[in-house]
Amino acid sequence: MTSIVFRLRTTLTSIAYGVASRTIRVPLLHLCQQRPVTIAIPKIASATSRRFLASSSSPESLSRTLHLGLLSLNKRISHLIRNGRISEAREVFDTMKNRNIVTWNSMMSGYVKRREMVKARKLFDEMPERDVVSWNLMISGYMSYQGSKAIEEGRELFDEMPERDCVSWNTMISGYAKNGRMSQALELFHSMPERNVVSWNAIISGFLQNGDVFNAVDLFEKMPEHDAASLSVLVSGLIQNGKLDEAARILREWGNRDGLGEELVHAYNRLIAGYGQRGRIIEARRLFDEMPFYNDKGIEGHKRFERNVVTWNSMIMCYLKARYIFIARELFDQMTERDTFSWNTMITGYVHMLDMEEASILFRQMPDPDTLTWNAMISGYAEIGSLQLAQEFFERTPQKNLVSWNSIIAGYEKNEHYNESIKLFTQMQRGGEKHDRHTLSSVLSTSTGLVDLHLGRQVHQLVIKTFIADAPVNNSLITMYSRCGAIKDARIVFDEMKRRKDVISWNAMIGGYASHGVALEALELFELMKKLNVQPTHITFIAVLNACAHAGFVEEGRMHFQSMISEFGIRPQVEHYASLVDIIGRQGQLEEAMDLINSMPFKPNTAVWGAFLGACRVHNNVQLAQHAAEALMRLEPESSAPYVLLYNMYADLGQWDNAAKIRLVMEENNIIKERGYSRIDSL
Repeated sequence: MTSIVFRLRTTLTSIAYGVASRTIRVPLLHLCQQRPVTIAIPKIASATSRRFLASSSSPESLSRTLHLGLLSLNKRISHLIRNGRISEAREVFDTMKNRNIVTWNSMMSGYVKRREMVKARKLFDEMPERDVVSWNLMISGYMSYQGSKAIEEGRELFDEMPERDCVSWNTMISGYAKNGRMSQALELFHSMPERNVVSWNAIISGFLQNGDVFNAVDLFEKMPEHDAASLSVLVSGLIQNGKLDEAARILREWGNRDGLGEELVHAYNRLIAGYGQRGRIIEARRLFDEMPFYNDKGIEGHKRFERNVVTWNSMIMCYLKARYIFIARELFDQMTERDTFSWNTMITGYVHMLDMEEASILFRQMPDPDTLTWNAMISGYAEIGSLQLAQEFFERTPQKNLVSWNSIIAGYEKNEHYNESIKLFTQMQRGGEKHDRHTLSSVLSTSTGLVDLHLGRQVHQLVIKTFIADAPVNNSLITMYSRCGAIKDARIVFDEMKRRKDVISWNAMIGGYASHGVALEALELFELMKKLNVQPTHITFIAVLNACAHAGFVEEGRMHFQSMISEFGIRPQVEHYASLVDIIGRQGQLEEAMDLINSMPFKPNTAVWGAFLGACRVHNNVQLAQHAAEALMRLEPESSAPYVLLYNMYADLGQWDNAAKIRLVMEENNIIKERGYSRIDSL
């Protein structure tokens, strides 16, 4: 009898049911007459495979089974792509014998999202058939790029499309707008056979992105209909362009007219935050007060817009930014509903004001503090020097993160508890917590404070292994090496920064040279700094003047002091005067130094009088030294330094009666000599 041979080689039989591919012979007569077909199942087949073959005996059943298998594989590809496993998705795609248009679009979409347009285009060109989604995927991929070549590729595909929908047009308009090609975007917009609200929003958003507020507002007012996104797009764009008052006008005029209801609150919230960022608290509060804070049902039963928790949080943040913490607290206390952000905003506000007592009260009242809350408390207590409390909060933090460790390590470093800072860093490393640039910056500062070159070098190695050092980290390295006496290493770091230097880098290196008495290198670097048009700061000139003082460059010191004022417009501070007094006084020009002190626009401090007293000591001018010492005694009545210096001067000149008077004054004023002054040991 004639037979038809069905060879089943699909994954549905051989993979899903574990049955080897086999041949089944069916009499042709039975198929033609549509009689029941009896298929002999080999005895080696399992019960499962027998059931499967029996159920697949009809073409309809087999087609349905194949469809379900294809659907399952398509879902598998989509799942892998969503989870970033694009290579595995492609493996599934390549093994599929049958694909439909959804399969191709899914795979292509994965490449487009990863901006792998070459691979996406190859698939697009190989597709046996395409739908409008296929074309739109490719166009969106090209138009999302910055660059004329990709945009032209997108336009070519758009022009070749056999049939376009609104998505096609809107994608092109958005792409042109993002790339600043508003004339082409507007041309397409006017050419559209039918525009929807998304089309209008896209072109308005484009004008706003390119700073054209006038055309954006004009188009918005011409829109035949608006949705919640329309108002939100316009308000956000106006805020970004600094047109807050125009945004407020639009809100008041169009919000109620379009009946957007509660969706309107999002636009109000953005504008409140926008006013707050610019310090315009009165306008922000006016908007806040315009919004109702009760549930109010309209005639049609739709809820009107009202303040939500974001509104309250935004207004509180406005006040905190302006440091109006008491008004912020009043609003916080009026809130009927608070979220974690509300609590953290208020607690952080108190922490920034260093009012840890109020911060602690709120912390205890907070229903469920999160890690951000704990970290704020750690940072706040460390900032005010309450390291024991900071440590307690750190230890009690349920889920420590990197910020927790950085806060406590930085706290100990800033309060000069360097050994504790290092211990915590070691504990952090042993616990497996990864450090970042903030961690290593703190440890570098600790190395500087300890003047521990060995530790500093170890931290430098960690920096090299962990990340590419930015300017702040490199600046910390320069300071560390300079303080530890490794000035050559500091210069290597400085030179390796190349164009990534900032003014702090220059100040650190010039200051490092100055502190080590390497005046010529400091001044040469300062000249190079000016040639490269790096604007010096008042700190730069402190370092330059100190370098002149160490080298005895009197005329150079005077010149740099004057250029600071006349050339760079920097008003001299007391530190600059102290350096200049030191420069002039060291050369024995004490009368000129005294005149400089008397001409200062503010009262001289201990640094000024200390520099002058030191110069008097070098040049044995007892009369001026006594004047300087008396000034220091008034400023620091408990310090023994001026007494000791004056005593030593009298002793050197053999004026023992005057020396004895100094000793008597010290005893009467209960001045205890400071360690390190060996000349006074005979007192």
